[in-house]
Amino acid sequence: MDRTLVIVGDSMLDVDIEGSATRLSPEAPVPVVDAERIWQRPGGAGLAAALAARVESDVVLITAVGDDADGRALTDLLAQAGVTVLALPMSGTTVCKTRIRAAGQSMLRLDHGTGVAVGDTAPHAVATALQQARAVCVADYGHGVTAHQGIRELLTRIAHRVPVVWDPHPRGGVPTRGCWLVTPNQAEAAGHSPGALRRLWDARAVCVTLGARGALLATESTNVHISVPEAAARTAAGDTCGAGDRFAIAAAQALGGGADAPAAVTAAVDAASRFVAAGGAVGVSSAATLDGNRSAPAEAELITDDVAAVREQIRRPGKTLVATGGCFDLLHTGHIRLLRQARQLGDALVVLLNSDSSVRALKGPRRPVMAAADRARVLAALACVDAVVIFDETSPETALAQLRPDIWVKGGDYTEAELPEAAVVRRHGGEVVLLPTVAGYSSSNLIAAARS
Repeated sequence: MDRTLVIVGDSMLDVDIEGSATRLSPEAPVPVVDAERIWQRPGGAGLAAALAARVESDVVLITAVGDDADGRALTDLLAQAGVTVLALPMSGTTVCKTRIRAAGQSMLRLDHGTGVAVGDTAPHAVATALQQARAVCVADYGHGVTAHQGIRELLTRIAHRVPVVWDPHPRGGVPTRGCWLVTPNQAEAAGHSPGALRRLWDARAVCVTLGARGALLATESTNVHISVPEAAARTAAGDTCGAGDRFAIAAAQALGGGADAPAAVTAAVDAASRFVAAGGAVGVSSAATLDGNRSAPAEAELITDDVAAVREQIRRPGKTLVATGGCFDLLHTGHIRLLRQARQLGDALVVLLNSDSSVRALKGPRRPVMAAADRARVLAALACVDAVVIFDETSPETALAQLRPDIWVKGGDYTEAELPEAAVVRRHGGEVVLLPTVAGYSSSNLIAAARS
């Protein structure tokens, strides 16, 4: 595990239950939420590790894990994300936080689980991972990992040569001496200046994160306000869940790569802003099943060129039908995030997929690299996709005129003026939504790189 990025902290299972609320309960004046979808993702330090694994090939998570159903679900999600888990003993059950949402609005959060890390001695594998780390990010969520004596001793011992970034928690342990950067938010700073906190915690640097206003950084020699990049500041605010974790991970990566504190915090502000603009933690979530739901439809039901049949199968009275479209020739992270965010906007998502002849007309004779049937199968396998419609024209206007979605979604690299189909969508009472794209991801670039 040489030169890994190591995450240390308390992990939990995060669950989002989504549905609709159209009536009040007869027992009390509270809304009744009809559950339709359930999503799971690692939470706490687990989310930090999952986010790190999207940009790092070797991520180790040191955390406490319970031997219960929620703990096993959390472990499976981390394994799917490519995270290596080094487990500390836990007393109690895995912490699980469940958000109940209707029409994109949080209605209630339910927390259960009493899990706390126990023990005083760090296992040999944990000590080795910390000693060999390129950088360490401590994601404290107040459940005992940062109070573990063996962990604290190791972090103090390595801090003279290994960048340690500490994201604190009001109920957690005090940052160990010598941290390269401590990243409290305004509430966690409790009115103290970054400079005062730096002296209090004996840290090389402290930055107080300010959300959309950037961060205040104090080092031994400087105090500076680092603003959100102008492009990110113009983007509409999204779900901020996980933004602090993304900030701390980006700072640890930068420090581990040799950046100084101002450069690391600048990179972290930019990364966190882009993370929120791209939809936040929803991009890390995986679909689970709700008891009583019908089984997943067969592939023959999901993939078709019959728009009318899909409209009849998918559209339901009072429900929102979302559609998006494109070539999807080599599916990448940017596509996945767009599809998941699009599905969050309504009750069903239909993907309009350019046929092989349509792709050739748009991209040239060497495209597509994957046949339409294969591209459709990959899309249909995603839990956020309810149906795939293959169309032959270069523009989806004809298909949209038949489908008549309530919302048509495209990536933010377009403007509405560049979309000839926008007029068709609006003519049938629909809305056009442009979602932020993820920088650095392009099927054309990936294909060109592979061919070279």
